[in-house]
Amino acid sequence: MHADPESPASREEAHLLPDEWLKIKPVPGNGNLSPGVYYPTVSKRFVDASQPVPSPIANIPSRSHRHGASRRTRRRAILKNGECNILKSRISQRRLRFLQDMFTTLVDAQWRWTLLVFTLSFILSWLGFALIWWLIAFTHGDLEPEHLPPMQESTNWKPCVFNIFDFTSCFLFSIETQHTIGYGARTTTEECPEAIFIMCLQSIVGVMIQAFMVGIVFAKMTRPKHRTQTLLFSKYAVVCQRDGDLCLMFRVGDLRKSHIIGASVRAQLIRSRTTKEGELLSHYQTELELNADGCDSNLFFIWPITMVHRINANSPFYGVSAADVLQEKFEIVVILEGTIESTGQTTQARSSYTTSEIMWGHRFVPLVTYNRERQGYEVDYSKFDDTSQVDTPLCSAKELDEFYGNQADRRSIESTEHMVLKLPERPPRTPVPAGENPAPKAEQKNGDFTVTL
Repeated sequence: MHADPESPASREEAHLLPDEWLKIKPVPGNGNLSPGVYYPTVSKRFVDASQPVPSPIANIPSRSHRHGASRRTRRRAILKNGECNILKSRISQRRLRFLQDMFTTLVDAQWRWTLLVFTLSFILSWLGFALIWWLIAFTHGDLEPEHLPPMQESTNWKPCVFNIFDFTSCFLFSIETQHTIGYGARTTTEECPEAIFIMCLQSIVGVMIQAFMVGIVFAKMTRPKHRTQTLLFSKYAVVCQRDGDLCLMFRVGDLRKSHIIGASVRAQLIRSRTTKEGELLSHYQTELELNADGCDSNLFFIWPITMVHRINANSPFYGVSAADVLQEKFEIVVILEGTIESTGQTTQARSSYTTSEIMWGHRFVPLVTYNRERQGYEVDYSKFDDTSQVDTPLCSAKELDEFYGNQADRRSIESTEHMVLKLPERPPRTPVPAGENPAPKAEQKNGDFTVTL
């Protein structure tokens, strides 16, 4: 990702510390390590909260960021606004395949194309049936000069449609028939059976076009995709300790009062992987285990929630340290799914985090407080992306577990040495002259008999 991982710019982008901060020094107490004790394996990779840290990454594209600009700035499969950065090319019979599913194509199309198809469908149907009405009048002889409406009464001529003069009057009659306007000036007669059939057919076609277009417009306006505009993901993910374990965390939120029912969040890691046979899987996906506040990924989504991925032996980040993040190339895709309470439709919001959007040694600040005046909980969304710096080891979770294990073994050995039982020595016997066999003595003391050999 970066040509020089040790450059100042790379360190600032990954929120690492300068070289003079990576020396062995006493580690401030954080609940897990004793204060003032040297830990050669871990302390050289600790973030010191008393020192300033480079500011968070700026100019991260928001959900409303332009699609093309995001593609040029970094390589990612899912953009920050949730769109898939996938370009599909060289599809055989592409137009035919999309035309076979016309409804979905028009729903997915932009509004200008939908409105264009909406307008053309009506205009072409009006013109097509106007041409049919003109042909009916022409073949019946209604357009002859002596058969025009002013001469029909004198010549006793009965046309297929009253008050038809030319193609313009046929076009107006087509519009009136298709939309049942019914001005009353032009009407069909029983003179031409084909005219009656075309009138019925045009009425049916007009209703079908209106129903089809109303369905498309309704589907476009009620698409669950628009609900994702009020579902938020934090601009960056953070790595810090929670209950002694390194954790990768990001925050999700909902701006609306109507909740997402059955909300669930999942995350997938996309990175390259080489198999045992030497096959390179350039976009290998790994599911990340998530939980929130001791629960699984199913959320009671009433306020912003911080999703936690605990970096343990089962995590793909178990051997990744803060310095390794500079050299790794991966993307974390996060997906929020649930049912919209107001419409009952299922929605899906997406976002992603690249290596440059992971802040090591930070934690999200609380944003939910209780308002005594309003007698309710208040969520300050201005703090949604705010973080605070915390003491965090810059080593990997694997190295941290090994360090904790060594410290536990050392304390166990030291405690065992102090608990060794020392048995009292047996007092020496009184020497007995050779040839004498000491007889056992029986003494009585305080009513008890004692036999001494």
